[in-house]
Amino acid sequence: MGASNGKQYGSEGKGSSSISSDVSSSTDHTPTKAQKNAATSEDSDLSMRTLSTPSPALIFPPTSPGFQNGRGSSTSSSSVTGETVAMVHSPPPTRLTHPLIRLAAKQQKEQSHIDRLPDQSMIHIFSFLPTNQLCRCARVCRRWYNLAWDPRLWRTIRLTGETINVDRALKVLTRRLCQDTPNVCLMLETVIVSGCRRLTDRGLYTIAQCCPELRRLEVSGCYNISNEAVFDVVSLCPNLEHLDVSGCSKVTCISLTREASIKLSPLHGKQISIRYLDMTDCFVLEDEGLHTIAAHCTQLTHLYLRRCVRITDEGLRYLMIYCTSIKELSVSDCRFVSDFGMREIAKLESRLRYLSIAHCGRITDVGIRYIAKYCSKLRYLNARGCEGITDHGVEYLAKNCTKLKSLDIGKCPLVSDTGLEFLALNCFNLKRLSLKSCESITGQGLQIVAANCFDLQMLNVQDCDVSVDALRFVKRHCKRCIIEHTNPAFF
Repeated sequence: MGASNGKQYGSEGKGSSSISSDVSSSTDHTPTKAQKNAATSEDSDLSMRTLSTPSPALIFPPTSPGFQNGRGSSTSSSSVTGETVAMVHSPPPTRLTHPLIRLAAKQQKEQSHIDRLPDQSMIHIFSFLPTNQLCRCARVCRRWYNLAWDPRLWRTIRLTGETINVDRALKVLTRRLCQDTPNVCLMLETVIVSGCRRLTDRGLYTIAQCCPELRRLEVSGCYNISNEAVFDVVSLCPNLEHLDVSGCSKVTCISLTREASIKLSPLHGKQISIRYLDMTDCFVLEDEGLHTIAAHCTQLTHLYLRRCVRITDEGLRYLMIYCTSIKELSVSDCRFVSDFGMREIAKLESRLRYLSIAHCGRITDVGIRYIAKYCSKLRYLNARGCEGITDHGVEYLAKNCTKLKSLDIGKCPLVSDTGLEFLALNCFNLKRLSLKSCESITGQGLQIVAANCFDLQMLNVQDCDVSVDALRFVKRHCKRCIIEHTNPAFF
């Protein structure tokens, strides 16, 4: 363009000379020094003129022919939303006389190795980047900008950090992703903002309004959000299946908003499609709140209530009335859960595969008998710190839950080698066994386990009185087993 501008101005100069010669034949056709300076100044001003724009994609849309591999073509203007934006090219190469300028121009012409990759390869590389890094890549050049905002890369937003202004970040991102579909972000399915303490109800409301196709939301550790914001997300995102609000101490319930409940009544209780719910460390959750959750989230298959210290057996009774499809359940550190609660959980029968009752001090062999009798397909049991469990409970468990793969009975001082013998003779598929701080366990019990459970992959015998010979016996028979111990003589 610079060259064409030069020719244009040259022809205008000749025209003016001929006109002036017709007016006065005595006029000299050679331009004066002032005219040369004026022309040079005007051409220089034109060549150095630039245009300030917010981003390259606002100049050229992603499918515009004005960009090829991130470089400008001969097109000098592009129309976006009815607005024409003129692009002024750099001066022609003949004017680049300085050696440094010529070197810079040569480097611009030489393509870097990464620029030689096709678009599909670049998009695949970008797919491994977190959201903040992807946004940085969008600022490198025009081609990267267009590739970084490819819809296939924006099925997930992942933001981490305690200092980040998450509310503003979510607002900016959703606004950019809603350009093709105004006010609605159809491609976004997952939002993970765990540990972002500055997230508030305003940020969740932005997600609820703009992301109707949301399927997964993780806001663990964001203690500033409240019930109302969670209700908005659940009500406006009907496809939400995975919700993690662990550590959100203000959340006491999961339910639809009042407006949504009225609109969907009387079947609104079945409208929440959440299957995975993690409410770990939601300290203020009580039986009434759990009752509401169960009544609205009847499709739950995974529920984690770790350290929800106000939950009692009554809350578990409500849960088993509505949520009959639960496969994984954790009530660890719920100190008010007792054997009566185990009786309610046993109503899940063969559907239950994972159960954690760690540090529930009111659970004894009676509760274990309920689980062993009815939940025969149990694969994982964490009963660490349940000091009321004895060898009799382990015997019931081993004889009925023969497909058990992982068992933690650490800090159960009443479990001895007799219990381990029942495990070894019935649970041949056992892969993980924790006996940490089991004072009654000896090397003889470990040898019986190692001789029968060849697939054992992890054994925890920390703070147990076990000899070095017993540990070496385990290592010989279970070659893939990782042994966690506190015996300095064994290595």
